[in-house]
Amino acid sequence: MRALIIYMSTHGTTEKIVDRLSTLLGYNTSTIINLKDQDVPDLNDYDTIIIGGSVYAGKIQKKIRNYCESNLDELLEKQLGLFMCYMDTENEVQEFEQSFPNELITHAKAKGYFGGELDFNKMNFVEKFVAKRVIGVSKSVSRINSQAINHFAIQITG
Repeated sequence: MRALIIYMSTHGTTEKIVDRLSTLLGYNTSTIINLKDQDVPDLNDYDTIIIGGSVYAGKIQKKIRNYCESNLDELLEKQLGLFMCYMDTENEVQEFEQSFPNELITHAKAKGYFGGELDFNKMNFVEKFVAKRVIGVSKSVSRINSQAINHFAIQITG
């Protein structure tokens, strides 16, 4: 299995999760692309595509969403995994559905809700304010769901 993992990370949590996922899949079979600063290679070189990012204000990064929409037909021909990193556990399904095109969600072999973390040392004033008001967190916290990451890896390879 040749896997391509496409992601975006704002403060490093998604990158941390992608590193873990890549380890579970096998480094020698995974190519990792951060859409923040890298171009996506030709999808024909991969049989499995995994796409994910972090959720802010109820949606995944716009660049991830745009990539999915622009490459919808190609992605529907691949074994696909979709994941998101988030802090709002009450709205995880709704946020997932708002983050990816419905056709991809239906097609995906694996769907992952991996939790997230807030690192106040990496956040600006506005992000800290929102974290305190909306999420009710006033200091750094990690809620990464390692079990969900492991389950996703099993789903996508099984």
